[in-house]
Amino acid sequence: MSLALLNEIITNPVYHDYLAILKGARNGFVYGVKVRFPHALVMSILFGRGDWQTRARMIYRATRQHAFNLAKFVSIYKTILLIQKKLNNGKERNADTFIAGLIGGYFVFGDRNAVNEQIVLYVVSRVVASFIPRATSPYNTTPQSALAGSPVKPIPPDSRYFTIFAAVSWGAVMWLFRHRGETIQPGMFNSMKYLYRDSETWKDLKTLLWHNT
Repeated sequence: MSLALLNEIITNPVYHDYLAILKGARNGFVYGVKVRFPHALVMSILFGRGDWQTRARMIYRATRQHAFNLAKFVSIYKTILLIQKKLNNGKERNADTFIAGLIGGYFVFGDRNAVNEQIVLYVVSRVVASFIPRATSPYNTTPQSALAGSPVKPIPPDSRYFTIFAAVSWGAVMWLFRHRGETIQPGMFNSMKYLYRDSETWKDLKTLLWHNT
């Protein structure tokens, strides 16, 4: 198959919705690697145990799982959207995105493990925060920003309501950490332990300013 013929197929609107599933899987995988690898690397350096070979395996497994899960979710989501659209004579209904996300979330992120739990909690926080009343103008963006060319301009929360939201969030999580620490996600618990408990003990100048213990 010649390159010209291949490009003709790729740019043919007839195949657009199907190729969008492939491109979505690709972008999901790449984004998962970009997000998880630096996070896993930093967490391994700060809180990891064992030799560096063991830590490297943990970084690889977490990165692979995050990347493949996002790729699978995007593929399932776009596929379910396409099926619903075809069943509804080419029209998308309001509930289609919820149904597609519901099915994708169940099959991809329904398995409880550390990576999935972090992703789901991240999503939940964004869903909850979306109910904060909005400000009157969108976020300031540069011409180079990915948001600059988007028809939808995200609007930040109203600063007055965000202040209350932030205060309640921090008050609640600090109470949970002190009184119900077992309910906090392990990654966050480790971070809070490092900040608020480990800073209570030291043996000498070295463990006060240089090494944690």
